[in-house]
Amino acid sequence: MSILYLLIPLSLILLGFAVWAFFWAVKSGQFDDLEGPAHRILFDEDDNDLTPEQRRQRQAARRGPTDAAADGSARKDTPPSDESR
Repeated sequence: MSILYLLIPLSLILLGFAVWAFFWAVKSGQFDDLEGPAHRILFDEDDNDLTPEQRRQRQAARRGPTDAAADGSARKDTPPSDESR
C-alpha cells in the first residue's frame, strides 16, 4: 500500500511529460500536414522520362558536391591518370 505514495506522483509526472510533449509537437507544426507526405510519394517525378545526362545531373545534385566524382562521372575532358594505365 505504501508503494502508492511513489507510483501516483510518478504517474502524474509521466502524464505531465506526455501533455508537454503533445503541446510541443502541436506548436512546432508536427500535425500541420498529415496527408501531404502520403500523397507526395504517389506523385514523385519519374526519372524514366529524363535523358541519361539529365538523370546523372539529378543524381549528382541529390548526392551533393563531394560524392559527384565518386560514381565515375568525372569530367570527360580530364585525361586519365598515369596510375590507371
